[in-house]
Amino acid sequence: ARGAAPRGLEMSLLTLRRMADGGMRDHLGGGFHRYSVDDHWHVPHFEKMLYDQAQLAAAYVEARQASRDESLADVARGTLDYVLRDLTSPEGAFYCAEDADSPVDGARKEGAFYVWTKGDIATNLSKDDAALFDEAYGVKRDGNAGGSDPRGELAGANVLFAASSPAKLAAKHGLDKPAVADRLARCRAVLFAARAKRPRPHLDDKVLSAWNGLMISALARAAAPLAAPRPLDAARRAAGFLLDHLRKPDGALLRRWRDSEAAIPAFLEDYAFVTAGFLDLYEAGGEPRWLDEAVRMQELLDTLCWDSAEGGYFSTDGRDPSLLARRQDTYDGAEPSGNSVVAMNLLRLARMTDRKDFADRAARQLAWGEARARGMPYAAPQFLSAVLFASGTRQELVLAGDPASPGVAALRRVARTGFHPDLTILYADGGEGQRRLSAWLPFVANMKPLNGAATAYLCVNKTCDLPVTDPAALARSLATPGR
Repeated sequence: ARGAAPRGLEMSLLTLRRMADGGMRDHLGGGFHRYSVDDHWHVPHFEKMLYDQAQLAAAYVEARQASRDESLADVARGTLDYVLRDLTSPEGAFYCAEDADSPVDGARKEGAFYVWTKGDIATNLSKDDAALFDEAYGVKRDGNAGGSDPRGELAGANVLFAASSPAKLAAKHGLDKPAVADRLARCRAVLFAARAKRPRPHLDDKVLSAWNGLMISALARAAAPLAAPRPLDAARRAAGFLLDHLRKPDGALLRRWRDSEAAIPAFLEDYAFVTAGFLDLYEAGGEPRWLDEAVRMQELLDTLCWDSAEGGYFSTDGRDPSLLARRQDTYDGAEPSGNSVVAMNLLRLARMTDRKDFADRAARQLAWGEARARGMPYAAPQFLSAVLFASGTRQELVLAGDPASPGVAALRRVARTGFHPDLTILYADGGEGQRRLSAWLPFVANMKPLNGAATAYLCVNKTCDLPVTDPAALARSLATPGR
């Protein structure tokens, strides 16, 4: 939707709504299954991957920002709640996945944890509630998987999907829409509790740096738009885990952790995704630590993987003598490529620090990537986002005051309620963070709270508006055409 015509935004929102209504979404427990095995997104392969949850949560947050449709925010909340409940280690890191299969009668069966017979629902709900739930979620007596079950494992079972909305059900039956929504919510809670008694799918309890970086980004970016402190706290905790358990004394990252053992030198994607997570953490909470860590991580990556001869980044550091060649990936597939994410990281770091080396390398990275994306742009959407960011209107919002204060939080929430993808948030905290930031950006040095109130300084193309303390005034400035 960035910079796209209204038609592009409409199609993006339609796709996300269809995904949220279909069987790929877990309507009881939140989160999304890995992919659909049919052409109408009803019957999924039931595996749940961390990297899918991270990217989809971020996409639904952005969709809410662009559309103001609160139902999209609800999908994001449910996805994040699933990760924090079922994919989070006691130490605060994020596990990789839950399997598709569950044990049934001594065998493992695809989707067994998630699907329902009509009788299962009738056993757990009252007659009236069961009838309403069945109509809302497409439940049929003989199951609803039909010809979309290629291995015949779902015979008689139902994959829940949004077959009818509370508004349609209320109109059809002469009921009150909020009352219908409340009844369905209670039904979901009852069935979720019943499902929890089933044998769970296997948990892949590895911790991967790259996928944790994606999840840290999603949580940090969701905190202000969803007006929820829990995602930001979880993002901080996971970032701390990475630094404590997956960083070597020389600063280099390791790729994976399991059972208290960290191993495998990190790849390009690990550095790229973790750096992006640190940048998102800084913008979401204003702690200078995360900007400092992002700078250090990028500097280290530049020494390990940058191709000084041709441009771009290699996928590995080249220290493994068994490697015959070092690959440079540009394809944004199920996960974005490390090169695409680094392009955006460099652009963001250049704006946050005004360092010429970051700006120069960002320009070279864009030129390198453009030559490869030109022939197949649909395979590089993440890279194209970096191109749009580089060509868009430069905007910095400096928030003066204690980053943890309610006043700064209110201004930050306004900035992140709308869809402002070109906006970078910086902090003038009156302390060490502001002093360090001012060494890079001298104009930040004199930015202070007005009359003790949290204050917003919006700068467009390096020209700053008059400061404001009223969140509504900031909202009007951000909505000004051309910004």
